Amino acid sequence: MNWLRAAVLGANDGIISTAGLVIGVAGVSSDRGPILTAGTAGLVAGAVSMALGEYVSVSSQRDTERALLLEQQRDLAADPQHECAQLASIYEGKGLSAATAWTVAEELTTHDAFAALADADLAIDPDALTSPWQASLASALSFTGGALLPLLAILLAPQAFVALTTFVVVILALGVTGTVSASLGGAKRGVAALRLVGGGALAMVATYAVGQLIGGALT
Repeated sequence: MNWLRAAVLGANDGIISTAGLVIGVAGVSSDRGPILTAGTAGLVAGAVSMALGEYVSVSSQRDTERALLLEQQRDLAADPQHECAQLASIYEGKGLSAATAWTVAEELTTHDAFAALADADLAIDPDALTSPWQASLASALSFTGGALLPLLAILLAPQAFVALTTFVVVILALGVTGTVSASLGGAKRGVAALRLVGGGALAMVATYAVGQLIGGALT
């Protein structure tokens, strides 16, 4: 579920950033060539940036988790009885009686002391650390998938209506992704979709105005 939510968010980024870029260029000219060139460059730059950012972020998180797990292993090796008592204290703090908490701690420690402590004390699963390469690839692919929508609108739209067609396609796409992301998170779909559509529309209007102002001043 978390991966799917991240993919939807990455697609939203691709849709909005690429659409804002191409709409900004469309504010200067309706010529399909420069608009498509700008959009493609934005797609590549955005995908690389998203992938690199996700790789660095997840790598840092993974390094921190590994350091915490290593420290937990050292503590367990140095004083296993103390760690068992700590585990019992954690479960007692969650509402179990002292006797029950101690029984649970002993049974979990006997089965896999390290995994039990990592889960209860650190909220980390040692066997399920996130891969930075997988996160990086997923981020790049989801961004690219979203960015392709405004580019396809540019290619398929009549040249005189490139900006308008792209705007409509992007608004519809954001409505869909907003509804999907809200459903995944259990939020109100209408509100989430409206918020995303409103933000995307504002971004495109702003970049179109910038294109007209700066483009008009330079021509």
